[in-house]
Amino acid sequence: MGPVTFARLLTQFVNPLSVFLAPNKAQGISERTRSALKSPNWDLVEQDLIWFSQENRHIIMLHDQRYPELLKQISDPPSLLFVQGDVDLLSQWQIAIVGSRNPSASGRDTAYEFARYLAQGGIAITSGLAMGVDAAAHQGALASQGKTIAVIGTGLDRVYPAKHRALAHDIAESGVIVSEFALGTAPRAENFPRRNRIISGLSLGVLVVEAAMRSGSLITARMAMEQGREVFAIPGSIHNPLARGCHRLIRDGAKLVETATDIIEELGALAGVSTNDDALNKEKSEMSFEMDDDYQILFEFLGYDPIDIDVLTKQCGLTAEVVSSMLLLLELEGQVESLPGSRYVRTGK
Repeated sequence: MGPVTFARLLTQFVNPLSVFLAPNKAQGISERTRSALKSPNWDLVEQDLIWFSQENRHIIMLHDQRYPELLKQISDPPSLLFVQGDVDLLSQWQIAIVGSRNPSASGRDTAYEFARYLAQGGIAITSGLAMGVDAAAHQGALASQGKTIAVIGTGLDRVYPAKHRALAHDIAESGVIVSEFALGTAPRAENFPRRNRIISGLSLGVLVVEAAMRSGSLITARMAMEQGREVFAIPGSIHNPLARGCHRLIRDGAKLVETATDIIEELGALAGVSTNDDALNKEKSEMSFEMDDDYQILFEFLGYDPIDIDVLTKQCGLTAEVVSSMLLLLELEGQVESLPGSRYVRTGK
């Protein structure tokens, strides 16, 4: 039974129990559904209830006071939410971060650092536990001791992909995992586009990091637009096929994002954070302290005239990977500006 049918039945009956007591009175349902309502498998129901009776496992119905208000506002909210973890987190301010399952190294680092920065500022990071950008976003939030929400396309007793089992455990411990699919639901292709509307529906906005032209991330962005949520996109090289989806979103009205501050300034008043937030300032000072020596080396060669990243790497004697990561952090902090042709310059901040 889908959410539309479920909602239709709730308008006809007082509660779900009443539906089972008088299925013949139900209107606008198929005979197959009516037959299932007459003889449900109560043994399976009991097994599910036992699983959810354990600590930090919840079943939330549409009219439950714990049901997140933002999600309730979309056109087809899930009838039920199956939740593992901190259920109250579902109603906190969130930004969704989505993107390619096979991102570039730069795209993965960008997702990680944006999530870390935003989560440090008190905004929960929502994503889909998929490979690539999704995983990096969850990991970035966890690294900052922030909160993250994983919306999955399977039952809560399944982890997909399987290699994210440890990540899923960490999210359930300090954040929350949510699904509209019953226990035992295996990963099916048709489930993931359905789950995308929940990712966007829970969030104030959606940030797309990298996305090809045919990408599930673009589906999430489109759903966000339809739901009246903000859509942000990070531009990239015109030669990078993973940047084309973001460029298309920007042409269609998404907000171009260069730093995490751009998002905070857009959503800050609504979410209750600002660029002067104590947590963000604390992160800046801690970051500078932890990487002070490397910063000093980098700044010896990074001046106020543009310099090519390859030249900078050669001059400072650090590895290309370290330099790229540091430049990304500095750019997020607003201390460095990236220019066309892989060149960088200090901003004087």
